Amino acid sequence: MLQVQIQEISIRSQSRNRSILKDVFFDLGRNQVFTVLGKNGSGKSTFIKSVTGLLDNKFYSVSGSVLFKGKDLLALKNEKLLEIRRDKIKYVFQDAVNSFDHLKKLKYYFDLLTKDKNEVNDLLEYFLLAGSKQLFEMYAYELSGGMAQRVSFVLALLSKPEIIILDEPTSGIDSAIANLFLLKLKDFAKSNENSVLLVTQDILFAEKVSDKIAYLSNSRLSEFYEAGEFFNALNDPQLNEFLQANKQIESPTSSGEKWAL
Repeated sequence: MLQVQIQEISIRSQSRNRSILKDVFFDLGRNQVFTVLGKNGSGKSTFIKSVTGLLDNKFYSVSGSVLFKGKDLLALKNEKLLEIRRDKIKYVFQDAVNSFDHLKKLKYYFDLLTKDKNEVNDLLEYFLLAGSKQLFEMYAYELSGGMAQRVSFVLALLSKPEIIILDEPTSGIDSAIANLFLLKLKDFAKSNENSVLLVTQDILFAEKVSDKIAYLSNSRLSEFYEAGEFFNALNDPQLNEFLQANKQIESPTSSGEKWAL
């Protein structure tokens, strides 16, 4: 569905370009959730922004290709990229509040996507958000970070994309809401040949939601492994250090009380 062949991402400077990511190669399969694990500052957000040309080319240089339905997203004109981001590949950013225009009420965004009030209200209720009558009159700056993430995810689902890309989806939410994300992401990925790509440092969430997992460190992305094999298959000292430092990973498979799956 999405063929990522990025040789290098670098930051432009007057003297020379500084490389920040290299050799990011993988194919995002249909009906699957692909997760990239990594520490803060490892380049996860930069990576996902590079996929559809969201990085500002005044400051970043990306060499390689990202093929979507035979088209190289990195070579498309801006108008075509905007069309694909609107209809086919949707993002849910960690800083979701600032994904919205703070001068527009939330009703503006919902009106752009759907007239099916039942579907809207069902999703708002599912994610424990206020009903449409109340929510639509709010501005993004009135939302907490976690609420904005949920609204952004609802809007992504309503747009009926083929791919959803998420940046740290559990960063601003509690475990109960994280479980709702998990279930909805798996459901989305298994329907209509859709796919999910997410980046996170939440190891338990990654283990439960993913079909395949890779690790980003030292400016390079590992091979993607089946989720059930990842923690044993990848012998990486930095990954082991990351796992040990993360208190959640004391027992990677003992979280049944937290997760529905």
